[in-house]
Amino acid sequence: MPGGRLTQQERQQIALGLADGLAYAEIARRLERPTSTVTREVMRNGGPTGYRAELAHRATERRAHRRRKPVPRGPQAPAQVQGRDAEAVREYEETFATLLMQQGLPKMTARVLICLWTADTGSLGASALAQRLQVSPASVSKAIAFLEGLGLVRRERDERRRERYVVDDDVWYQSTLAGARSQAQLAETARQGVRILGAGTPAAVRLENIARFVDFISESMVRAAEQARDILSSKAGTPPDSGRTTD
Repeated sequence: MPGGRLTQQERQQIALGLADGLAYAEIARRLERPTSTVTREVMRNGGPTGYRAELAHRATERRAHRRRKPVPRGPQAPAQVQGRDAEAVREYEETFATLLMQQGLPKMTARVLICLWTADTGSLGASALAQRLQVSPASVSKAIAFLEGLGLVRRERDERRRERYVVDDDVWYQSTLAGARSQAQLAETARQGVRILGAGTPAAVRLENIARFVDFISESMVRAAEQARDILSSKAGTPPDSGRTTD
């Protein structure tokens, strides 16, 4: 089975396989490559619908070029945790960011969020994010504003009054509540249309059905989020030997 990096010809075969609707495993079998290699290649380069062989090949060359550059070790540069494979961490972050992009997040927003998620501190400053991602502070600021709107990130000041961006342990709970509030606003706006278009008209009935459906989803989201938070919090707070009896 061949090893090493994928060639441009192999990437073209992957693109053709995707166009034909082949599964990753079948494409990998034809290339005599591990399925994980094909999956990672596709996910980090646009996903099954956006994969382009030439673009993927150029992106890989750019990544390889960046890795050959010396890593800056200024005061804002995040230190590499001993024992972690830096290359594996970078690949994981790229794969995760691509998944979030496929689910609707803009590219820079996804990259910033993954950096925060994978930081042991759960928080980073603007300069550290800009340096780590090799982008401008303005790009980071725009991504943070988007993430704040989703309830995924909050801002705080450190002891030097510098702004830091934080992901809390209950980030999904807060994000779900933000999503529920957005859904409730949608329902209310739909009901405004009912009054304007006239109750009982086909358009008003349609909008009322939308509002009722969205109301149900919004309320279910809040109940599920609260239940999950309570269950997971109680499990996290349970001592490892709480179920044991002592002699």
